[in-house]
Amino acid sequence: MTPTTGLILSGGGARAAYQVGVLAGIAELLPAGAANPFPVIVGTSAGAINAVTLASGATHFGESVQRLTAFWQNFRSHLVLRSDWPGVIRQASRFVGHSLLGLGGQAPVALLDSSPLRGLLQAHLNLDGINHALASEQLRAVAITAFGYESGQAVTFYQGRDTIEPWLRHRRIGMPTALTVEHLLASSAIPLLFAPVKLGEEYFGDGAVRQSAPISPALHLGASRVLVVGVSGNPQRPAPPLPTQRVFSGQQPSLAQIGGHMLNSTFIDSLEDDIELIQRLNHLSHLLPAHLDARRLGLAPIEVLVVAPSQPLDEIAARHRRDLPAALRVFLRGPGATRTSGAGVLSYLLFEASYCSELIELGRKDALAKRRELCQFLGL
Repeated sequence: MTPTTGLILSGGGARAAYQVGVLAGIAELLPAGAANPFPVIVGTSAGAINAVTLASGATHFGESVQRLTAFWQNFRSHLVLRSDWPGVIRQASRFVGHSLLGLGGQAPVALLDSSPLRGLLQAHLNLDGINHALASEQLRAVAITAFGYESGQAVTFYQGRDTIEPWLRHRRIGMPTALTVEHLLASSAIPLLFAPVKLGEEYFGDGAVRQSAPISPALHLGASRVLVVGVSGNPQRPAPPLPTQRVFSGQQPSLAQIGGHMLNSTFIDSLEDDIELIQRLNHLSHLLPAHLDARRLGLAPIEVLVVAPSQPLDEIAARHRRDLPAALRVFLRGPGATRTSGAGVLSYLLFEASYCSELIELGRKDALAKRRELCQFLGL
């Protein structure tokens, strides 16, 4: 059977610019006018924005990647969140007054005001292109994941061409729907930083929060092999030195340093754990006796190719910290996000062209460095 290739675009705020570079590198490897190589596209958080943009232009993959590249290369913080002094002070005051002191009426449970993002997405996206791509069979399905605050479930909203059965697993479900800008806003609403978004009767936030199996939605949608574009350090990197061999500063961690590890745990750890699990299951399937059917046992091997940053993204963010608007820079200075030790948080929030452009170029170089693996994976 012809394999169905799925594309997994993980979350990560501004780090998702790296994914665009990887896609640009893949577009260079494809022949001119090539069809969309990813019939199944799945995204979470900022990766959901990239996924839907790619799916809506799937009939012209190269042009879609070019538009996505231009979109990220022209980013500015004020296009995503209120970065002016009145906007930053007002939102911080409302957060402290309502969420911490219990004063006033209802207010968004968020430190930052991300209301500009809605207008940006409405101007940038052509969601009708998804239906056109599905009808022309350039796309099988596109899906994004959001987290329901009341149900405690990771809900994957998908739009597909064929009859794809919804699924129900422990704390994760699949739900067919026509994707909208509201779904994207919900999937990218990082807890405490951006306000939850109401879909139907429930408020949703960033889909990476309780997404225990990030690759699973692509398999439910029919993918038999997946390309994963991560936003962490390369999961294939050498093992770190033993604690006894490390040199520690002995300083108490800043709030930003703690927050950076929490964000990494949310956006990165579950994806890398899922990749490791699939690799183990693949190894197990090869050890089965010949008379056992691996597919019937639910152990059919899944080919997984991972492209991840070859350089630490927090170090890149630290070099661009002065590009932040003055109000945001002062707001983030107190928790320590503008220091090198706290640049992990900054790497998720630095929606500035200089930083995003460097991540795009890094992604392109990393993709072309895996030219041989990608060509073999995509059958080029």
